[in-house]
Amino acid sequence: MRFAIPIRLTAGALLLALTTVVGAGQKADIVDTAKAAGSFNTLIVAIQAAGLTETLQGKGPYTVFAPTDEAFAKLPPGTVDALLKDKEKLSKILTYHVVAGEVMAKDVKPGKVTTVEGQKINITKGSSGVKVNDAKVIQTDVIATNGVIHVIDTVLIPN
Repeated sequence: MRFAIPIRLTAGALLLALTTVVGAGQKADIVDTAKAAGSFNTLIVAIQAAGLTETLQGKGPYTVFAPTDEAFAKLPPGTVDALLKDKEKLSKILTYHVVAGEVMAKDVKPGKVTTVEGQKINITKGSSGVKVNDAKVIQTDVIATNGVIHVIDTVLIPN
């Protein structure tokens, strides 16, 4: 008999995984930092399919609200596969997760922020933490050489 044991990373465990994999003192760009974490496989595939790898490995700085694999799994069945075949729509969704500049958690202020895609996202702070639209920020300030990643639990969908 086989048993499946679901593994969920807490925010602290995710940060530990990120810093352990990337290594103390070693710095990587946003894409390589996300790859090293191991919990952003769908995001990495989407970045590659949209042709955004070079951009997110570029000079920056960028602030990326990065949905985990679990966040992508919340989308209706077939959504990710359909998006991977629609480069324009995929690019629009991915750039909606990116803000120009490096915004650390301590500098985040509630309100509307314009994304690289052009639309605004709404940042709120409350007793349950920070939210970006309806996505909860589950880890902040994952530093990369060209910006910062804030991990979110839901994929952001622009209008």
